[in-house]
Amino acid sequence: MTFPVKKNVIYTIYQGCAGDHNDLARPGARAVGTLLAQRGGETPVIIGSPAAATPMGWREALRVALPDLQAMRAHADLLFRSGAVSVAATSRCAVSLATLPALAQHRPDACVVWFDAHGDLNTPESSTSGFLGGLALAGPTGLWASGLGSGLRFAQLVLVGQRDLDPFEQALIARHQIPVIAPGPDVAVRLEAAVAGRPVYLHLDCDVLEPGIVPTDYRVDGGLTLAQLSACCAALTRSEFIGIEIAEFQHVWQPGGTPVSPGPLTEALMPLLRDV
Repeated sequence: MTFPVKKNVIYTIYQGCAGDHNDLARPGARAVGTLLAQRGGETPVIIGSPAAATPMGWREALRVALPDLQAMRAHADLLFRSGAVSVAATSRCAVSLATLPALAQHRPDACVVWFDAHGDLNTPESSTSGFLGGLALAGPTGLWASGLGSGLRFAQLVLVGQRDLDPFEQALIARHQIPVIAPGPDVAVRLEAAVAGRPVYLHLDCDVLEPGIVPTDYRVDGGLTLAQLSACCAALTRSEFIGIEIAEFQHVWQPGGTPVSPGPLTEALMPLLRDV
């Protein structure tokens, strides 16, 4: 099946607060988003203003981030209502608290493909870390009230690359029969089967990759290679492409280090992005 090329593509760079542990993901998002927008010949929309990261629990982190996340929610609502393709560099996974409820409202047919080493399906009560990012997918599915909306159904989810799931998440996944596509040589084939031709919206937490490929906050062994990520993107071209959000790319390996180019990462995404 083929789909018409969509010419209305909106590039977004999120620069607000999102429960950041450090100050490395916002410049990372700017690098990713700027490169993608340049390749598309467009000027990106900037949402939020950078502020120094201060590690804090989920409740305080949400309070601090809420104004910027509400701005992102309003932007995503307009974007999905218009039918545009969304290409967003979102710094941290917690930004999905804003994007996915808007997606659920305007594209209830979407399959959300969640590339991540983690499930991010904890609630404030089940979380052992208290990290806002660990609640990022649970809020849009209505497991807790973030103040940014919900509406995403478990049947819309396909998880890819998860290898660090808490017992609460494991039980939830089993109860709702959410597909989990483990890393492996046939990952793209299994992903395509799970998506089953549905329209696709892709969330990419860069820690889904094998540690050492790109700088990330978390490192979990056994991840995808860039070639496997590219193969997955190629498999997804057989579905309508709604958009992508790229999170958790840190622009240096350590504070004060030499900036790392997002070029190899964005090149792996080109099967999906080349024709938008």
